[in-house]
This record gives sequence, C-alpha cells and structure tokens, in this order.
Amino acid sequence: MSKAYAIKTQNLTKNFGELLAVNKIDLTIPYGKTYGLLGPNGAGKTTTVRMLNAIISKTSGNASVGGYDIVAESQKVKMICGFLPEAPGLYSKLTAKEFLEFIGELYYLQKSVISARIDELIELFNLEGRENDLLEGYSRGMKQKVCLCAALIQDPEIIFLDEPTSNLDPAAARMVKDLISQLVKKAEKTIFICTHLLDTAEELCDIIGIIIDGEIKVEGTPKEIIESVGARDLEEAYLKITGASHIDDLLGWREENPNNNHNESKKNKNKKNKRSR
Repeated sequence: MSKAYAIKTQNLTKNFGELLAVNKIDLTIPYGKTYGLLGPNGAGKTTTVRMLNAIISKTSGNASVGGYDIVAESQKVKMICGFLPEAPGLYSKLTAKEFLEFIGELYYLQKSVISARIDELIELFNLEGRENDLLEGYSRGMKQKVCLCAALIQDPEIIFLDEPTSNLDPAAARMVKDLISQLVKKAEKTIFICTHLLDTAEELCDIIGIIIDGEIKVEGTPKEIIESVGARDLEEAYLKITGASHIDDLLGWREENPNNNHNESKKNKNKKNKRSR
C-alpha cells in the first residue's frame, strides 16, 4: 500500500468468532495530522487500534501504517509506532526508571539514548524524585504518566493514544493535550486518538471518525461533522449521530408515572415520622 499516507486501510475487518467487531473500515490519514476515533463502548475503537499496531491479526482487508503492511511487515510497524493502550500493563515491582529502560531496550535503543530520553520524559511529566520508586506505590495518574513516557521513549513517527488523559488531574491533562499539539506542530508526528472526551477531540483533532457497531458512520473535520447535523458543538453532534439519550430521557419514566413521585414522597415522609418517634 502507498507510503503517501501515515495510515491507510481498505475494507479492514475483524471477527471474533461470530462477533463482527470491525466491519470493512476505510481510513486515509495523512502524515502530520491528529485523527480522533470516537464511538460508544464496544463500537470497535480499541480493536481497530490493536490491528493497526499489529497486536492482533485482521480477518480480512488491508492496512498499512507508515507505509508498512500490518501483516507482512508487522515488526517494522511496531518499530515506528508508539502505543498507549486503554488499560496499560505495568511491572509493579520495577521502578519507573527500570520500566522505561526495559521499554527502550525492546526498541533496540542505545543505553545512552535511553538514559537521555528517560531524563527528558521524567522532567516533562513532573516525575522527578519518584523515578526510583517502585511502580506499585504510584497513584493511577502517575502510572498513566509513566505509560505515556513508554509510548514516547523511542521518538515514534506515529503515536496511538487510547484515552490519553485517563486518570490525570486537570493540570496534567492540560499538559498532555498541549504536548499532543506540539508533537504534531513542531515534531510533525501523526497522532491517532481514541477518546470519550468530546471537548478534547474537538480541540485536538484535524479529522474525526465516528464508529458505531464496527462501521465508520461519519468522518470529517470537527466543524464539518457539527454542521452536517446542525449541532452547536461536537458533543451534540455525537449524540445525534450515535442516537445516544440525554439524561432527561433516562428520567422520563418519572413523568410517565407521576404516582412514583407521590409514592416516593410518602415513603420519605413515613421514614421521617418513624425517626421522630
């Protein structure tokens, strides 16, 4: 497949037995762009990312990442990609520094390069003073920072981030979003993000695809998607496209059966009277 695009797929499909997880998706993502894949839980986002990183095999179709075929050249794909999974695994009995050294060696980096990169990343993610502590003592947010360090340590050409700001406090999440922007603008990286945070997607992504039941239903810039359904923002557009219900709909049963409100008030009143006795 062509090297003109960072990521290109044709009819990419994945079945798990009788379950069709990803159904003939076509992606054409240029270099130096941020692509956001949005969709409900179970829509096929993580499966798509895992196929593109040559972690799981495709059922049919074709795909290339960085110009390399995800099957025939899977090792080359892995060497040019950084990947932050939604539920990353850490070796809790290692320190952050030991874990990052291990990841760096998996990419055959020289020890001097690994050491320099670790120092830069530890400083960037404000982990100084804790790099020699065991990971089992880290908070969830700190573990997420270490996993982000691991995704960036080999200076990858293409970076896949599945919920990158998960578990981070607002200040750290802001730093990660700024970092993503700078990686694209200044380092010309290609970023592929899966997220449920629609404001983050609207802010960061050049192109957005909305996947439902394994199929890409809508694709375009955030502005194009918003305008296509006459929405005010990406959140409203997403709700319209996916058919998701607002909280008002979830509480509609109370209005349909007003006796529920009366009965609930009566119960609360009876409880109050019992306590006063």
